[in-house]
Amino acid sequence: MLEIKKYGAIDIGSNAIRLLVSNIVIKKGNDIQFKKSSLVRVPIRLGADSFVKGIISDENITRMIDAMEAFKLLMKVHNVEKYKACATSAMREAKNGAEVVAQILNKTGVQIDIIGGKEEAAIISSTDLSKLISGDNSYLYVDVGGGSTEFTIFSAGKITTSKSFKMGTVRLLNNKKSVNKAIFADVEKWIKKNTKDLKNLALIGSGGNINKLFKMSGRTEGKPISYIYLNAQYQFLKKMSYQERVSELSLNPDRADVIIPATKIYLSAMKWSGASKIYVPKIGLSDGIIKSLFYNKI
Repeated sequence: MLEIKKYGAIDIGSNAIRLLVSNIVIKKGNDIQFKKSSLVRVPIRLGADSFVKGIISDENITRMIDAMEAFKLLMKVHNVEKYKACATSAMREAKNGAEVVAQILNKTGVQIDIIGGKEEAAIISSTDLSKLISGDNSYLYVDVGGGSTEFTIFSAGKITTSKSFKMGTVRLLNNKKSVNKAIFADVEKWIKKNTKDLKNLALIGSGGNINKLFKMSGRTEGKPISYIYLNAQYQFLKKMSYQERVSELSLNPDRADVIIPATKIYLSAMKWSGASKIYVPKIGLSDGIIKSLFYNKI
């Protein structure tokens, strides 16, 4: 007997807000399948408010309310039976974060949970990485967001350690160079300390920017990107102006600036861990929310 459930996940990030609707296919004797049905991305850059002014602006609160109303209607059309909304670093750090959550709940009925860095890393790590992390190989999982980056180390199929750093793309664009230098130094120290005894380590990358870089590479799904290719792409992107990245590469306006610091983070993580390749399985927080909801972990 075949059963299909529809779940929704709302990921309120620092660079954009996403709604993922997934079909969960349940058939006796078969593995449970999670299939993306719809993904809607709205470029509301909350990090530009939170990391610079310390609060979410009235304009963006209004846009968030409109987005939640739209997402509710979309989930109704899709017959979503269960959903969860999670907000990450921009809302975590905004002084009026709790007030914004209450206002959205009052206006739309959507309950938003502001999750911590460790919880965010745990939800992301609950995604299906079994095809990659099986066996004795070691991996450094890097999820780059707008406000923070989550690092998780897998060895022999198990999580050995994880940490969230305030090293997001929107934050890096708005920080002073000296601040960014200090953050990169902290991350370098952590990665080198936790990967020094791991041989033949590879990266697993998630986030909108690495997904875009993978698509631009023309690689077959499941095949990794090499450090040499990614570095060449980084140098190519840096030489182009913001306008050229939008007009010639057809990048979204809110992607064309953050893709530079994002690529730098992935390259740095590869260099410090000694990894020569990065796998891009196209998974992230919203996928983790769906699976955590299904397995009653959140």
